[in-house]
Amino acid sequence: MTTTRIAAIDVGNDSLKGVFGKLESEVNIPNVIARDIEDRPIIGIEELDAQSPLDGIHIRVHSPTLKDNNAIYRVGNLATKSTNSTELDPGSSKSEEDQTLVMLFASLALDAAGHEGFKKNNKVIEANYTLGTGLPLREVKEGKDVGYRSKLLGSVHQVEFLVTPQYQGVKVNIRFDEVKVYPEGFAAFINLVMDNNGNIINKELIDKRILIQDIGGLSTDIAVIKDRKVDDDKAQGFNLGVSESLELIREEIRSRHGVELDSRRDVVEIITKKSDRNHIMVKGSRTSVHDIVDRIMLELAKKQYRHLRNMWQKNSQTEICYFIGGGSSVLKEYIKTLNNNLDGYNIDFFEDEKESIWMMVHAYYKLISDYVRKSEKADKVKEEQKLAKSK
Repeated sequence: MTTTRIAAIDVGNDSLKGVFGKLESEVNIPNVIARDIEDRPIIGIEELDAQSPLDGIHIRVHSPTLKDNNAIYRVGNLATKSTNSTELDPGSSKSEEDQTLVMLFASLALDAAGHEGFKKNNKVIEANYTLGTGLPLREVKEGKDVGYRSKLLGSVHQVEFLVTPQYQGVKVNIRFDEVKVYPEGFAAFINLVMDNNGNIINKELIDKRILIQDIGGLSTDIAVIKDRKVDDDKAQGFNLGVSESLELIREEIRSRHGVELDSRRDVVEIITKKSDRNHIMVKGSRTSVHDIVDRIMLELAKKQYRHLRNMWQKNSQTEICYFIGGGSSVLKEYIKTLNNNLDGYNIDFFEDEKESIWMMVHAYYKLISDYVRKSEKADKVKEEQKLAKSK
């Protein structure tokens, strides 16, 4: 019998977050890739084996779903050190980018390589998954989720680990028994009201009229919740995320201070770290970049606040707006200040930054687990009916 493993994956614009199995495994990989050659230099095979696979993801990806099939990539931490690394561009559609798929397959292959339950034959692993993932609301409203799902379901996707610590030479054949693609705003609501076993929590939220403003790297989704469901007609997605602003900060730090930051993620760490926030080291001296960050981030916060104001005006009986996503944790203080000085809406942020950033993947996990539970229950009922008939 084939083992099927649950996977919930949020390919965020800053990083991929994944949860696997019965919550026993999770992964966080910077969403950065770089095209590469097969024989990347390494210093001694013993040193390679001592490293974490996460720090040296070097793979060849074969899948008919890719525009650029059979290419070799550095992924995540390893890619941030490359001069030709790429991050998703503003205006791009997550569902149509090879990068989204490369990240998705890489995370599944890493999980499969470290999981004992899959069939393994001479360094080839046969991995079956039931996947819960999501796309921005705008893409779902355009119907792109259907094509994305069928791309994943219809094929075998192979990841071959090249010069990767501990997994060098391992090939993983990935198949999907089922793929569910959820709109990101709806998923956030589910995470607020459902626990991991499908039980209702936060009962006081169930019948409230809520907005959920999910600020990502490339886009912002505002979900409108009433009567316990997302109002698809009123929900809106915008091509406005934090990536462009992070890139502007990165550029200005480079031109003003001559400091090269590896990726947008480095900028996020400078903005959000607990001590020495908005400071960098320049030639060994601690240097403030507060003025650069404040100017660019306040400009973005004003645009996000305008979207909030417009949506609240169209949904005047809204009781509260929750801000979620990686972009919200970066913009939190700026949006709070604007709101205190202007309209004073009832808004809330998740004080735990990890909870805000991991909210989407936890929602996908709850939804896909609930789907699996219901499917197993339905199969059991069918089996019992079949047995009853045969008697």
